[in-house]
Amino acid sequence: MAEPAPLSGSVQESPAADNPVPQPPLPREQRVAATVAVSLASFMHGVDLAVTNVSVPAIAGNLGGSLTQGTWAITSYAVASAIVIPLTGWLTTRFGQVRVFVASVLMFTLASMLCGLSTSLEMLVLARALQGLTSGPMTPVAMSLLLAAYPPNKAAVAMTVAMMTAMISPVVGPLLGGWITDNLSWPWIFYVNLPVGLYSAWASWRIFRHRESKRIRQPVDYIGLVLLVVWVGAFQLMLDLGREHGWFDSTLVTVFGLVALIAFLFFVVWEWYDPHPVVDLHLFRTPSFTLGVVVVGLGSIPYFGNIVVTALWLQQTIGYTATLAGSIVMFGGIAMFMVQPFVSKLVVRAGIRPLALLALGLMLASVYLRTGFAPSLGKIDLIVPQVVAGLGTAAFFMPLLLLALTAIPQWQTASASGLYTFVRILSTGIGASLATTVWDDRIAHHRGHLADHISIADQPAVDALATLAPAMGDQGALAVIERMIVNQAETLAANDFAAFCVVLYLVCIVFVLAMPRVKPANRC
Repeated sequence: MAEPAPLSGSVQESPAADNPVPQPPLPREQRVAATVAVSLASFMHGVDLAVTNVSVPAIAGNLGGSLTQGTWAITSYAVASAIVIPLTGWLTTRFGQVRVFVASVLMFTLASMLCGLSTSLEMLVLARALQGLTSGPMTPVAMSLLLAAYPPNKAAVAMTVAMMTAMISPVVGPLLGGWITDNLSWPWIFYVNLPVGLYSAWASWRIFRHRESKRIRQPVDYIGLVLLVVWVGAFQLMLDLGREHGWFDSTLVTVFGLVALIAFLFFVVWEWYDPHPVVDLHLFRTPSFTLGVVVVGLGSIPYFGNIVVTALWLQQTIGYTATLAGSIVMFGGIAMFMVQPFVSKLVVRAGIRPLALLALGLMLASVYLRTGFAPSLGKIDLIVPQVVAGLGTAAFFMPLLLLALTAIPQWQTASASGLYTFVRILSTGIGASLATTVWDDRIAHHRGHLADHISIADQPAVDALATLAPAMGDQGALAVIERMIVNQAETLAANDFAAFCVVLYLVCIVFVLAMPRVKPANRC
């Protein structure tokens, strides 16, 4: 059969570009160096998604914002990263994998410096959004470069390295962020990326520059891209600003909500009929893919929301330092990291649905334990739910990805994986916004309810004032009681969010029960 003619407008750097022969594996020494260089970039990206969680109080306080506004530094990163992920395939085809990867790492490093230099919350949110935009292609392209660097019989090694790098990020991120915030200052959680990013970019270019992939000029769906940015951005702004502006009592929030809805509807129609869509919505014709994406989207909201609320509650209510809060949150990542190597074997033996149900059962148990939190809890009581959640998380995301891809043709796997990742990361941003919104609302509710009992007719309150007033005066005594009320309200609000998460996980279980019985032996 004759070779097809080159595509019109293709970018060819050498005659060999017409014939996309796979690159030979790298020599062993270069493979090690390449693995380190590429993994450092993926690690940096993963850590930056988790490193700010325990630093939100310090960031918000230093930049003159509320805790709710401080979480914008988390949501802007997650949402911007989600937007760019569907474009990864087009970017690598148009500019080449090596160029896209090195440029992403360098721009991510620059954005990290801008984050550290931020003098206002608005500047930090914009810099974090730039971080997210540049981080989107890093992990999928890193995986592609690693797979090409190893011989086929060692592809599992590349996969293991990539997955272990991703799994260790939640372990290191909270602890690193807490330690740096307590011992240096919050900008250094971003400055530490500078030497890592520069080394990763330099080493990756040095190793891979002669192994660039074929570049082809392909049409890009600019209208679909604009609609994607508009509806995702407007939706996230609606979530972030809704709490402070009274939700739909505010014209601004209402406008953002309408823009998000209208842009989303236009996006769905346009992407369905466009020949080169940014997001291939026809994948949702496959029931198993739809179920997998729905469950991972719903499950990511309480998963990430609980991380945010736990870190805030530990510092603001219990009085933990950022380092100590990070060490508590870290136990979930440790459990996930230790169990992950066994999940791939377990999913083949047990099947997707039983393992997903087990995972959701563990995650449900972890949030149920959180519904009984109290300010007097010991460290063990705080660590146990984190460990249970980590065990469940390790067994949750892989089976759902396998379910989503199990009935997808191989030539559509990249698009399906990108759409799955888009929903998962977008849901983490929604989870962070929703968590702080629910927490703030319930704090106000419980504080008002508890304060109603503080009066001259309430004997315990009178006794407390009588005990405290001689030592600190009437105003000091009232301040102590007010702090006690707020602490109790914050704890009850955290428990309420955990109860909300119980409902979400129960809904996920219902969807999982509707899944077909699949044992993905041929896909692991």
